[in-house]
Amino acid sequence: MAGALQDQHAFITGGGSGIGLGCAHAFIAEGAAVTLFGRSKDKLSAAEAELGKLGDVYTFSGDVGQEADVKAAVEQAHGRKPLTIAIANAGTGSLGPIVTTEDESWQQIMQTNLSGTFYTFKHAGAAIVQTGGGAMCAISSIAGVRTHRYMAPYCTSKAAIDMLVRNTADELGMAKVRVNSVCPGLVETDISQGLRDSETVHNDYLDCMPIRRVGVVDDIANAVRFLCGPESTWITGINLSVDGGHHLRRGPNVDPLAELLYGEKITTAG
Repeated sequence: MAGALQDQHAFITGGGSGIGLGCAHAFIAEGAAVTLFGRSKDKLSAAEAELGKLGDVYTFSGDVGQEADVKAAVEQAHGRKPLTIAIANAGTGSLGPIVTTEDESWQQIMQTNLSGTFYTFKHAGAAIVQTGGGAMCAISSIAGVRTHRYMAPYCTSKAAIDMLVRNTADELGMAKVRVNSVCPGLVETDISQGLRDSETVHNDYLDCMPIRRVGVVDDIANAVRFLCGPESTWITGINLSVDGGHHLRRGPNVDPLAELLYGEKITTAG
């Protein structure tokens, strides 16, 4: 029995692990082919072996923060099978006071998170237009919706992604390309490990959630699958919070972790 995404082809950045890999599972289970793009060849190989038992999967190793890499990956993927879906998932972050944040750290986060999303929308968006339409989705964050002290570069990049989503949706709608984002709360992934390892910070996150539990990858992948599927053909330009209701309250208190790592530097430039 054919799935709802039969004959579709999804391009996924950061697709070798975490939310990206979860999205790949959701798409391939519905009959789509997937191309996974990421920096780690080992993770891509493991993901390819895992997903290859379920359907068509391709991989491309590169840096999402380098436009030439994204362009080459999209061209290769589109050449194999016309692209209809793109997921801008690759991301990175850091924890530290604004007054001690090095320019290199700021630039790296912006290049990976924001520029990487822009490059994906630019090149995959053009390919999807050529195909005749489809959908793109970015993985944003609760950190783009509510302030997170000592995570300013990450928060700023995610808030900017949500505006990029709305602008791209406004531009590409006439070409039958829908563009949305999902804004996860605290999810069990490698990037959130440090926050979850601190019992105090972890519990404070939970206190901010009406539905009091940490998310799992499938919570996000299922939302992405919906926004890119045939059930949502009249939905574009939304930033969908999938966070147990965290966006209804406040940002988390990560002071205990910041104090442990930076001491007095969290309030001084010294």
